[in-house]
Amino acid sequence: MGGKNGAKRKGKKGSKAQGSGQGLPGRAVRNDYRRAGFTDSQVVGQGTLKIKNVQRFAPVPTALDALPRLPAGFTGREDDVAFTLGVLDPDRPDDSPATAVLSGWGGVGKTTLAYAAGHAAQKRGWFTGVLLIDLRGYDSHPVQADDALEAFLLSLGVRPKHLPPPGPVRETLYRSLLSDRQEAGQRLLVVADNASRAAQVEPLVPPGQHGMLVTSRHRLAGLGRMRTVNQLRPQDAVALLDAALRSNDPDDPRVQEDPRAAERVALACGYLPLALQITAALLVQDPSQPLSERADALTRAEGVLDGLDDGERSLRSVFGQSLQRLLPQEQDLFRLLSLNPGPDVSTAAATVLAGQPQPATERLLGRLAASHLVERNPAARDRWQMHDLLRAYSHEQAQGVTARGRDARRRYEKARAHLIDHYVDHAKAAATHLDPPGSPVSPRFSGREQALRWLDSERENLIAAARTTPLVGRSLGFTLPTYLRLRRRLQDCVAVCSLALDACKVIEDPHNEAVAWNNLGTALRELRRFEEALEAHTTGLGLHRKTGNTDGQAVAWNNLGNALRPLRRYEEALHAYTTARGLHQKTGSANGEAKVLNNLGGALHDLGRFEEALQVHTTGLGLHRKTGNTDGQAVAWNNLGGALHHLGRFEEALQAYTTARGLYQETGDAHSEAAVRNNLGSTLGALGRFEEALQAYTTARGLYQETGDTHGEAVVRSNLGTALRGLERFEEAVEAGQRAAGMLAATQDWFSTGEAWCELATTLALAGADGTRVRDAWHESASAYARAGAEEEAAVSRAHAEGADARDAAADTGDATAPDDRGGADDPADRDGAPGGRPD
Repeated sequence: MGGKNGAKRKGKKGSKAQGSGQGLPGRAVRNDYRRAGFTDSQVVGQGTLKIKNVQRFAPVPTALDALPRLPAGFTGREDDVAFTLGVLDPDRPDDSPATAVLSGWGGVGKTTLAYAAGHAAQKRGWFTGVLLIDLRGYDSHPVQADDALEAFLLSLGVRPKHLPPPGPVRETLYRSLLSDRQEAGQRLLVVADNASRAAQVEPLVPPGQHGMLVTSRHRLAGLGRMRTVNQLRPQDAVALLDAALRSNDPDDPRVQEDPRAAERVALACGYLPLALQITAALLVQDPSQPLSERADALTRAEGVLDGLDDGERSLRSVFGQSLQRLLPQEQDLFRLLSLNPGPDVSTAAATVLAGQPQPATERLLGRLAASHLVERNPAARDRWQMHDLLRAYSHEQAQGVTARGRDARRRYEKARAHLIDHYVDHAKAAATHLDPPGSPVSPRFSGREQALRWLDSERENLIAAARTTPLVGRSLGFTLPTYLRLRRRLQDCVAVCSLALDACKVIEDPHNEAVAWNNLGTALRELRRFEEALEAHTTGLGLHRKTGNTDGQAVAWNNLGNALRPLRRYEEALHAYTTARGLHQKTGSANGEAKVLNNLGGALHDLGRFEEALQVHTTGLGLHRKTGNTDGQAVAWNNLGGALHHLGRFEEALQAYTTARGLYQETGDAHSEAAVRNNLGSTLGALGRFEEALQAYTTARGLYQETGDTHGEAVVRSNLGTALRGLERFEEAVEAGQRAAGMLAATQDWFSTGEAWCELATTLALAGADGTRVRDAWHESASAYARAGAEEEAAVSRAHAEGADARDAAADTGDATAPDDRGGADDPADRDGAPGGRPD
């Protein structure tokens, strides 16, 4: 007994046992067999013991185990140790049993945690000795409870010839001896390591105030307080690796010299202590191997488990022991789960994989979770996830099954195809709820909110599924862009649009290739990659011309205008929009024309033609009302507000922005709501209502942060500085302006950077800052404008910088702010490509 090799026989001598014949809670009678001989004894009836001869023997020395020392690098388990100590504390506030059950998948460090908690408890003087046994629950021949009791009785001083026969008598003697030790003022800690079933442990649970720690790869309910042991935190995993290497060679510098490679090694090991210890052993065997080389070997998809075997320990073997304890149906589902393309799976998707009714699949998933081979997603009870290394093992197991023959291979291929069809069909159904009002919607989802919730939960699976085959890539590449742009998952949007484009080329589909180019251009523009967006839209337009698709040409011209505007090529944008409008009128697409009108008004706005912009936006709003397009109406109201602001009609602008805000709140478009609140703040500032402006900007900043738009956040921060300046809170205004200028420069939006430095220079001057500092800010503004190709604005900033009196220069600029154009491309202009972003 002890460690992983059975019971030890060294330790403290026990004191002479006292007392006998006292009743035990929950039992009728407690019999004391410490000095009894069992010759000619027998069990009769329902557990009644008949003893013919009883002999007394002198006390014998006892052998209580000492806990093994902790391995090098034990770290990062502070919360787990604290929980376990709370259970073992003799002064705990309740009367619950002092038994903690530590469960988790193989290799996660349960045993070491139990030892650490035991050492900590002994240091506090809570226990006078330890009984320790490895139950080997996942070996081919686990230790039985009677064998464990025999080992414990021997450690407690019972001579081999005096051992009771297997059965209840042995358990009764064990409890009797522990009760006597408690009466003698002793308290023992029983550690039952590596249990696989509650039946292995139940006879070992000590009575009274003694403590117990149980470790298992299963959740063993009914024994005591349960605690799931998870993988280490990244920094703790690196610390374990470093300590393990230095325990062999204190001068091993590899972790310190290449911390990034150490982080890669820890990540490849899944932050599992066993995997890290195995890796450290392999590195010790090869002291010249760089950590980067070991990390590269571990990150090869086909070699990760091969690289976690040092000849004595193997993570694959540990996982295999857990798998073999499962029923065949459970093993089959474990292997099938590796076919899921993403990081987690819903119960519904697992049901498709299993090909069984959902209640049966849910029961199987629950059993896998009880074995810690999968775990529930903590954020959603109907979703399940698997550790990366377990997933690699599951994939190996699935490959092994499919290699057995054609029938097995076809079964797995069919299961995977059904799963991908499940994702594609549901994604298409959900996307119909994002189309303009009046479009047909799928009854599979009750409404827009439910559809969005499903898309949110399956986003990573859908993107991974899009990479499986060209046909799936094309289908999902046209289905997902509208959703991904709505959620500001712009990198993902570029990825799926690129997959759709590649698929169209492979299967020679020129019509949808043109749509794919336009969708890709839209995604690139949202990422502020304007030149690439322009090229994509130009290519798409050319393909639409070749196929004679007038609707497609109209969409492409509209998107071309959207790419030209942020490049400050306003006249070209105006031409593109005018052409798009004409084509939409030719085909009778009122919805398409309404979208173009919103953007056409924006181009007129950019050119300073505000009266014309107001007229165009008003016409666009009317068309959107006729078509029932709530999103389009919101865009039109926002753009109307911008035109009204520049015409000095501030109260009307406020009303327009307020209407737009309400519509965006109704549709749940937080990103566009942020842009409207930003514009609302600018108009409030123009009215001198700086407190209200500050509140609007603050809310807008929060929304931009929520949606991950750093550029929009930077624009708002600059406007925040302007509002704070209006409140004469100059120190805060300067801080906001400096941060905004830095953030905008990082996005390489040089025109907005020039504006931000202009505002900051004005704030510094009004705050009475040093003249040199004010002039430097103007120079920064001029430089940024020049990089944007805005020579007129650059010249104005240079003039202020070169002025004899920076304060006069600041006064000449006034204190007004530019409202909606401060947002640049972040204004919620109506810039969608093909309706729904999907092929016709």
